[in-house]
Amino acid sequence: MKNSKEVTIYDIAHRLDISPSTVSRGLNNHPSVTKGTRKRVLDMAKLMGYRTNLFARNLQKQRTHTLGVIVPKLNSNFQSSVLAGIEKVANTAGYNLLISQSLETETKEVANAAVMFNSRVDGLIVSLASDTKKFSHFEPFFEKNIPVIFFDRVADGKLSTNVVIDNFKAGYDATSHLIDQDCKRIVHITGNLSRNVYADRMKGYRQALAERNIPFEEKYVISNNLDEKSAVEAAKQLLTMKPMPDGLFITNDNCAAICMQMLKNANYNIPGDIRIVGFNNDLITTLVEPNLTTVNYPGQEMGEIVANAIVNHLEGKAPMTVTSTIILKSELLIRESSLKNSKKEN
Repeated sequence: MKNSKEVTIYDIAHRLDISPSTVSRGLNNHPSVTKGTRKRVLDMAKLMGYRTNLFARNLQKQRTHTLGVIVPKLNSNFQSSVLAGIEKVANTAGYNLLISQSLETETKEVANAAVMFNSRVDGLIVSLASDTKKFSHFEPFFEKNIPVIFFDRVADGKLSTNVVIDNFKAGYDATSHLIDQDCKRIVHITGNLSRNVYADRMKGYRQALAERNIPFEEKYVISNNLDEKSAVEAAKQLLTMKPMPDGLFITNDNCAAICMQMLKNANYNIPGDIRIVGFNNDLITTLVEPNLTTVNYPGQEMGEIVANAIVNHLEGKAPMTVTSTIILKSELLIRESSLKNSKKEN
């Protein structure tokens, strides 16, 4: 069995019969070491399998060139696209990523934040868990002047930059579209209303109803986890409503697709009987029949903006403004699932 002990500069020095300081300078291409000695050092380092301890070297410089990222779930098309944008910018700028998921719990998010802090990340990027209520686990970062930037699900009022879409307008546009398609009984299926994204979409939903003189009814709001189990339960709840809703605004495409299928299985015509709008523009929207109207969420663009903001701050190019908010545009993509005169009714 091979010896797994890490090779050090002292091992190289012993083999070459030179001082450890000469080995160190040789590995760092210091001009005080002759070209011949530098070559001997590098050749021996390669032969012995020496690995430069970048972490220790970075600690000496008070930088690790690592960004921490905490997201609710990794198995999300939206989060994956955001991470792709972050990674593109970070890699170009010479930063590594340390990525973790909170699994939608504050407890896990607190643990993840502690790991990021103890790993000495240069900056932290966060999309909050569904049930996060307190934000004290981010205080160590603020106290050490480590930049923290929130995206999508943000912590209002914290010493950070937030990057979001105009969720109020997205909710307003989705609901207004359903009203334009003659919907009067519009059910809104959404996530935890304590989170900004869902609260703001709800405000847009209510505003659109109010402007068209359609009364808001609490029974038409279903707040859940938006996962598969919750989607099934929501669809069962819809099927008990009398009269049945004629429109659905659902803030998650997968949840919308499951509800659509269960309604079709119950012999409801989509969009003839019930018109549906989802959210995120996930791949599922073009796989279901009829294709799902949805709000296009610019995930990769959001990731690139988030990463550029934090990298530029760290490099001293454009320091982040305290408690600033960057708002991106979204777009309602109208497809057959919400059109009253669709030729592809199912």
